[in-house]
Amino acid sequence: MPIYRLTPQLIFPPVDHAEDGVLAVGGDLRPERLLLAYKSGIFPWYHDGLPIIWHSPDPRCVLRTEALHVSKSMRKFLKKHPFEVRVDTAFSAVIQGCRDAFRPGQDGTWITDGMMEAYNTLHAQGLAHSVECWGGGELVGGLYGVSLGRMFFGESMFSKAPNASKTALVGLVELLVPWGFQLVDCQVANDHTVSLGAEEWPRKKYLKALNEEMDAAPTRVGPWKVEPFYPGDA
Repeated sequence: MPIYRLTPQLIFPPVDHAEDGVLAVGGDLRPERLLLAYKSGIFPWYHDGLPIIWHSPDPRCVLRTEALHVSKSMRKFLKKHPFEVRVDTAFSAVIQGCRDAFRPGQDGTWITDGMMEAYNTLHAQGLAHSVECWGGGELVGGLYGVSLGRMFFGESMFSKAPNASKTALVGLVELLVPWGFQLVDCQVANDHTVSLGAEEWPRKKYLKALNEEMDAAPTRVGPWKVEPFYPGDA
């Protein structure tokens, strides 16, 4: 199948036209296009020097909030309260931490200047959020993503201390469950997310669940005002 080139028109081709997960190139990262992409099962992922590349992989990696797996050793770790989790207090620092994180086998980062600007804009609009781990008064890890309807679309995470990103994900799920969220989009499977219970779904199954969660509840627009907490206390 062809790889589509986007025009300024706010439209994407059907996701089942994706070739090895790649659907289209070009376009822009304005909020309206990004939100349409997430609602359509699409996300941007590219590197500096390349046009914007839009993906809709098959299979899709998702984490059912009820299926979060916290190992016995991780539970012991959390009981020691190594990190205080805060929400939406340092979004720009979290996305910078994700950009700067070393990832074995990866040359450079997909979090370009344009991506940073775009997601900071979504955060200012109350649609992108950060979950942060703090230790000794310093930001030592966290994650960020976009929330629409009852879906959280995870974008990236980082750690400067052991288990910091895992703690952030556990904290995220503890926030989402009482709000009725059932799914976290993890995009593409990796050892880290799979170890926490993420699983691969056929794209068709993911899209069906995505549409249901988009219609299930209005989006929680605005900063997530949550008191600092220690995951695993419940």
